[in-house]
Amino acid sequence: MSPETQSDHETVERQTPDDERATAGSNASAQVPYRRRINPLFVAIIVVVMLGIGVGWYLYSRGFEDTDDAQVDGHLNPIAARIDGTIKAVYVDDNQSVQGGKLLVELDPRDYQVGLDQARAEADQALAQLGAAHPNLPITRISNQTDLNSQQAQVVNAEAALAASRHDLDTSVAKLREAEAVNERSQADFLRYQALYEKKEVARADYDQYKSIADSQSQTVAANQAAVASAQKTIEQREAQLEEQRSKLQQTQSSAPLQLAIREADIKGQQANTEAAQSSLEKAKLNLAYCRIVAPVSGVVTQRSAEVGARISAGQQLLMIVQTDDLWVTANFKETQLARLHPGQSARIYVDALHENFDGSVESMPAVTGSRTSVLPPENATGNYVKVIQRMPVRIRFNPHQKDLDKLRPGMSVEPKVRLD
Repeated sequence: MSPETQSDHETVERQTPDDERATAGSNASAQVPYRRRINPLFVAIIVVVMLGIGVGWYLYSRGFEDTDDAQVDGHLNPIAARIDGTIKAVYVDDNQSVQGGKLLVELDPRDYQVGLDQARAEADQALAQLGAAHPNLPITRISNQTDLNSQQAQVVNAEAALAASRHDLDTSVAKLREAEAVNERSQADFLRYQALYEKKEVARADYDQYKSIADSQSQTVAANQAAVASAQKTIEQREAQLEEQRSKLQQTQSSAPLQLAIREADIKGQQANTEAAQSSLEKAKLNLAYCRIVAPVSGVVTQRSAEVGARISAGQQLLMIVQTDDLWVTANFKETQLARLHPGQSARIYVDALHENFDGSVESMPAVTGSRTSVLPPENATGNYVKVIQRMPVRIRFNPHQKDLDKLRPGMSVEPKVRLD
């Protein structure tokens, strides 16, 4: 270092302490006016504004209830086979959109076609048997009426025959009385002529004549007595015949309704067989139709397990259709948040996956807490009790006709914020 330079440096070093004191004094004198420029009114305004913002935010937040324990929900429609069979074809795959009525899976229909043909033949046979049974009822009715009329006619004939026999008896009795009277007179005449003949007062010829007449009248009386006895036997016979015809008539009258009832029962039995055959036919038709499994609703296919050639049983799930056109939010609010919630309140729903907000409204309030419907609900009556704030699922429905609603899927996490009235 040169002597001049060194001299200058020393001069600077010597001047530095004084300069520093002078500089510090000038800075101190400069800061005093700055501190004097801070206005207390300005500070008060800032504090008031901050308090206003805090109070406003507090009041604003009290007008909403929100939760991050929420997700998109929807209908999950399991598609299962209704009959046993072998898969012939599968027409959809996972994540494929389908419309209601679209053919999803087809089973081999040949076995069920044979069953349908057999059921149709049995139904035709039952109808034929029913058709053959129907004429038997009027035939039986006519036959019973004919038998009844015939039996009634026979009873009338038997009664007429009995009356005629009784008339014949009366006639035979009258003839007997007449014959007995004539016989009594003839016997008296014979006895008188016999006495006269013994006295030789009448001729032999007259005696023989009256004797012959007396003998003839005796025979006539005997014949009439036999006729009366025969007429009585005939009456007894006619009475027996009349009783028999009356019994037959009563039997016919009693059995005719029973025969009709039997025919009617046969017809009802045939009708029941026909209905059973028709039911079997309808079941066979349904089984054949079940070979074609179609989508009951529109949505997106998931959980497909159906494979061509697989043997499946009735009730086995083949796939699932998620309905994407009817979605809602299940928001699990704390029970302490439900005091002012009610259906109809508007909601703002933030979807994490889409980073978008959607509008909705509270559709319904829960009926029970989530823990109560769990597989193993808590039992607070046993053990040590620790109070836990319960959550209750509130359903929030998306407003229709919003952009990107078709991108929502059940299970997406959302953060709903409900505006309180």
